[in-house]
Amino acid sequence: MITYISFAFKLMGGQAQSLPSQLPDWVSSEKFDIIARTDGDSAKDAKDQMRLMMRSLLEERFGMVARYETRQVPVFGLTLVKPGNFGPGLPPHPGDSQCSTAVPTANGPGPAATLAGGFPTLCGGFLGMSPSGSSRRRVGARNVTMAFIANGPSAMGNLGRPVVDQTGLTGTFDMVLERVPDPGDLPPNSDFEPDPSGPTFMEALIEQLGLRLEAQKGPAQFLVIDHIEHPSEN
Repeated sequence: MITYISFAFKLMGGQAQSLPSQLPDWVSSEKFDIIARTDGDSAKDAKDQMRLMMRSLLEERFGMVARYETRQVPVFGLTLVKPGNFGPGLPPHPGDSQCSTAVPTANGPGPAATLAGGFPTLCGGFLGMSPSGSSRRRVGARNVTMAFIANGPSAMGNLGRPVVDQTGLTGTFDMVLERVPDPGDLPPNSDFEPDPSGPTFMEALIEQLGLRLEAQKGPAQFLVIDHIEHPSEN
């Protein structure tokens, strides 16, 4: 259920981590299968449309009532290391470059397919990519805003606090970042052996994207679940 809610509201990092404490135990312990079909319209198959459909399902079948709340909390401010300068892994998205946000079909390219330069074929979200070495992790995105990119570090870097976009940048960007996972990123008893020569998350953020994080206190939005109940019968 938490996966469904996170997808529906595009929650990442600290936003998603705040969900379990405000939900009843059955949300985490019980499993549900959702079987749904669209009418085949590619425009409606885009991820953002799927998210709206999932929200409607949660409201109709689980009686979920949700709202956003702004709180003053410890955050990281996301800024440019050098004003006006982007890292090699963060070019502005070309205005004449077209890409799809539709959910991949069985005959289409996989979600991790890439273009020349290592950016994802699909647009509009973070996707796991093939790293340069087995002891590293790589993630990419295309045609996304800086506000969307700011949500990524709190999930990728195990930061424990929200990240707020303070770059002042408008428009959309392509992004690819490769780093060695921090120990907190790995599941318990993982046999993954990080590359000792690879960049940490913070180093990769500076070197590859030209961005940095500054610890401070500020406003951040959180999803608040006021009500949720067992689903209605089919």
